[in-house]
Amino acid sequence: MAEVLSSVEARLRSALGEPEARAAMTFVGTDRIEVLRFLDPGQTPDSGEGEGEGAVVRYATLGMSARPMADPTVVVPDPDRGPRAELVLSVRAGLADTDKVLHPLAVLAASPQVEGLVVSAGASLEVGEPLWPGAPFSSVLVGESGGLVPDLELAAPLEPVRFLPLLPMTPNEAAWKRVKGAQALQERWLAHGTDLRDPLRGSVALD
Repeated sequence: MAEVLSSVEARLRSALGEPEARAAMTFVGTDRIEVLRFLDPGQTPDSGEGEGEGAVVRYATLGMSARPMADPTVVVPDPDRGPRAELVLSVRAGLADTDKVLHPLAVLAASPQVEGLVVSAGASLEVGEPLWPGAPFSSVLVGESGGLVPDLELAAPLEPVRFLPLLPMTPNEAAWKRVKGAQALQERWLAHGTDLRDPLRGSVALD
């Protein structure tokens, strides 16, 4: 487990740089979950090295991939085989108190151990409260891996660790997604040029 997490952290550092901060949480009956904070200064000339215009802050979990996710109907899960994942959330810096998302992210990362969930692209994850103070989101859509942080191959028989982006959804978007599906919602975001990293954005126009 320690070797897997060491490799996962190395992959995060190679893709996102050095973490600015990290927080660790432990829930009853679960392994330790950490959330690492990374700052991408952005591409604007005046953004400097701080959280200026164009800066994006990224939060990544570390610990979810220590064990494979198992189908809750399996009586004796395989300790090696099964999908592994970590979660990554990207938001624009300086517009909201998004650092309060650390606890909700850790809760989501612990959900495979606590609730027996198998988290994969296209799934909806419900937090039950705003992701951060004043956030218009209490749930997220799980995106496809392989983009910002490439998948991490592990020695057989272990499956690769996939770094799954989280896309915050407003309540209206979450309800629309339940009816229309994940792909339809993502197409609607794309068609309207929705800035999914805006921590204060409103809901996209829906039919």
